[in-house]
Amino acid sequence: MLADLPVTMTAVGYDAPGGPEVLGPETVAVPRPGPGEVLVKVAFAGVNRPDVVQRMGNYPPPPGASPIPGLEISGTVAALGEGVSHLIPGQQVCALVSGGGYAQYCIARAAHCLPVPDGLSLEEAAALPETVFTVWHNVFERGLAREGEWLLVHGGTSGIGTMAAMLGRHFGLTVIVTCGSPEKCAAALKIGAHHAIDYKASDFVEEVARITGGRGVDVVLDMVAGSYVARNLKCLAPDGRHVTIAVQGGAKAEINMAVVMTRRYVLTGSTLRPRSDDFKAAVAGEILDCVWPLVAEGLLRPVMDTRFALADAAAAHARMEAGDHVGKIVLEV
Repeated sequence: MLADLPVTMTAVGYDAPGGPEVLGPETVAVPRPGPGEVLVKVAFAGVNRPDVVQRMGNYPPPPGASPIPGLEISGTVAALGEGVSHLIPGQQVCALVSGGGYAQYCIARAAHCLPVPDGLSLEEAAALPETVFTVWHNVFERGLAREGEWLLVHGGTSGIGTMAAMLGRHFGLTVIVTCGSPEKCAAALKIGAHHAIDYKASDFVEEVARITGGRGVDVVLDMVAGSYVARNLKCLAPDGRHVTIAVQGGAKAEINMAVVMTRRYVLTGSTLRPRSDDFKAAVAGEILDCVWPLVAEGLLRPVMDTRFALADAAAAHARMEAGDHVGKIVLEV
């Protein structure tokens, strides 16, 4: 099976960090799967904010990971590594990967692969792993969100934001999102949020208080950090949980710890990419049990924005950086 594979492939990488224009096609060796791994013939690769940050030189791949960008893929299993028995060549899968997605072939841990159910296109499948893993772990595992609670999500029309709204609704949360325009607020409501706040037109702290009748929310999913943290805490109900997954507004925050103590807040956060293979496998198992039935039944689909050819990855990055997208951007390989 390995003997039938090509020796080289096209991938998109860069020689030095910079703007989207540094991305370009290059010819590299087709990787070979090791124990517990599979080689996937990539159909689509998801484009995510960490890809942009990596291209700018601020998010280096973890040790042993491919330097090629791309953290989620869909495609067909091309070859099995030693010890892999639950997947078969030719099977359609999507996977969370630690790098290498912007290529014709990509290595994935077999335990990080999810089957593509009937009715789910490979384009949609590529848009699921990064957002579902991130939202499931941070909202439901770290944030301990449960039925009947309130969730506040910033970046309501981003890939993460749209998935958080949809999953939150499926699991009985009341979801408030913030967006940067009336048009994006309307899109967020259509996608699944119960309430959408135009943060450029009003103070989201005041709006959250109004919407919740002064109660506040139970969980904040924060991608901004910086000055938002103190404002987020003002949105939290007693015993609320604040979960940070990105620091787009700055890595440092000044907060009143007396408020944290008296209102019994939990401040937490995580980054997914550097976590251990075993951790990601455990999250994949929970997703397969708790979320994937919704996908299989057609009840959960990613919100799709734009499809670009692999060679046009620079244009895909430019669209993401412009901030006009609603949902997921993918590359067709």
